[in-house]
Amino acid sequence: MSEGEIDLEQTSANQAAAPKKGRLASLQAWFKSPLVLVGVGAIVIVGGFFGFRYWQDVSSKVFIETSEIYAPVTSLGPDSSGILREVYVKEGDHVTAGQPLFNVSGRITTSMTPGIITSVQNTPGQMETPQSVVVKLYDPAGLRVIGHLQEDQGLSDVRIGQKVLFTLDAYTGKQYQGAVDTISPISDTASVVFSISDARQEKQFDVNVAFDINAYPEIKNGMSAKMWVVK
Repeated sequence: MSEGEIDLEQTSANQAAAPKKGRLASLQAWFKSPLVLVGVGAIVIVGGFFGFRYWQDVSSKVFIETSEIYAPVTSLGPDSSGILREVYVKEGDHVTAGQPLFNVSGRITTSMTPGIITSVQNTPGQMETPQSVVVKLYDPAGLRVIGHLQEDQGLSDVRIGQKVLFTLDAYTGKQYQGAVDTISPISDTASVVFSISDARQEKQFDVNVAFDINAYPEIKNGMSAKMWVVK
């Protein structure tokens, strides 16, 4: 190429590189501007603050994911064999102590405690024996949140009387409060899990939480729950 000729390829490359350098310089200048530096600093501070609060909240509670609402269910049948004549209650009824439940051959069985009827075998004319179950009920006063806690997941930090926060799958977004009532003295042998790291058996223990049933009338036996025990 002669001295007077123009290198078109080089010129095009220089022209293409010039805007890129300009954009890079502008971007560097933008990052160095006081407003941007203040904004980035604020984001870091706020993120650190909420990160610390999250860590503090997590470290101050024992989370028990596998939990449910439970109350012992009482099964009632006749004292002696006979023909079922009549049943006086139906599923879902609230009964009081001493309320008649059913009649077998003229002998009326009553409820020993207040309760909610969960099941009724209403078959008049059928022979019933002391082994028969005609009515099932549970006492709402016996409702507890039962959490199944693996022994290496914070069991040593759980104490009777500690405050507990819990949620129910049936009522998303609502939080309830209770207190640790009892901790099972023996493990739940049906819920043994294995630690992958060392193939050891990790046993689970039941944490029972009492709550004010009058404050939470919507809570029903058998509901699924999650709980957080405040250390």
